[in-house]
Amino acid sequence: MFSQRRQLISFVSSLPRSRHLATQVANPSTLLSESRKTWTKDEIQAVFDTPLLELAFRSAAVHRMHHDPRKIQLCTLMNIKTGGCSEDCSYCSQSSRYSTPTVASKLLDIAPVIEAARKAKENGSTRFCMGAAWRDLAGRKRGFERILEMVRQVRGMGMEVCTTLGMLSPEQAKQLKEAGLTAYNHNLDTSREFYPSVITTRSYDERLSTIENIREAGISVCSGGILGLGETDADRVGLIWQMSILPEHPESFPVNALVPIEGTPLEANEPVPFHTVLRTIATARIVLPDTIIRLAAGRQTLSESEQAMCFMSGANAVFTGEQMLTTPCSPWDQDKEMMGRLGLEGMSSFQQKSVQAKERMTRGSVLQGSNMQSPELSHPDKILS
Repeated sequence: MFSQRRQLISFVSSLPRSRHLATQVANPSTLLSESRKTWTKDEIQAVFDTPLLELAFRSAAVHRMHHDPRKIQLCTLMNIKTGGCSEDCSYCSQSSRYSTPTVASKLLDIAPVIEAARKAKENGSTRFCMGAAWRDLAGRKRGFERILEMVRQVRGMGMEVCTTLGMLSPEQAKQLKEAGLTAYNHNLDTSREFYPSVITTRSYDERLSTIENIREAGISVCSGGILGLGETDADRVGLIWQMSILPEHPESFPVNALVPIEGTPLEANEPVPFHTVLRTIATARIVLPDTIIRLAAGRQTLSESEQAMCFMSGANAVFTGEQMLTTPCSPWDQDKEMMGRLGLEGMSSFQQKSVQAKERMTRGSVLQGSNMQSPELSHPDKILS
């Protein structure tokens, strides 16, 4: 691994460079170094503004230093409680404030969720994500207990488990961890500066507070953003910069392209250009080298060649299956065929380095008398080998 790294640095260093290139802001050995925590917005902006093919080349080099470029994490997302949300997120059809095609429903029973997880696993997904359209869990004790049981049972199948349930208190995060939760999704969506143009019912700092509660509980943080909200390149850079200054870089960074939905305030927004998606992925890969970068909502609008460019530039996870929360998703069979043509393979569960580290911490807690009963935690060699 280290000899490969030296060869890459030597190779990249030997390439001729024009002095006017934005990549001159950081030399190759810096870009190929271990995770940095000292990025400024100006530095990230300079990386983002690099000529596109040069940027893709650089990010591909960083990607290969930190990840197996053949591996893609396959995740399946299920909406376990649809619509009726009190928030005013201007992109979301699940808000009760807008008249959209989304029909509100109650929290699902456990059985259909476990059946969906089983089907996802049979089709190659290794992470199962469950989403509920809530601002928070206040007053939802019985519903939360049901979700905790869902987490236990999905985890008992040997899958990684992720939830997105709105804002969490420290105690709620702790309970999810004890049930076996692997990761929690709580997107920042965009930069701090542009955020009030998109959402007014929840502050940026409230989102950061939930992320802190997740991290403190020992749960992996999944947090990313949405492109196409009306933001500028500076806002995309601001989002990546915010991720870079967290106490730990997020375990995963979902990159969503807005899917405009009738009835929402952003229904008429123009599709985000592909080059913007690619620049965001490549810049995030350089700034967050160990983070999983997930192609999320809007992926079905990308051609296979465009997706291939994203994978080459650093994306290494996708949502696959029958449906996202309220938008289309690329089906399993279609994704398997594409991956076969591109020479890609599915990533095994619990292979991400940061996830493994948190699993080892949990294992230590179990040995000290935790009440967690997950089969994988009883046999940690199965998930950490």
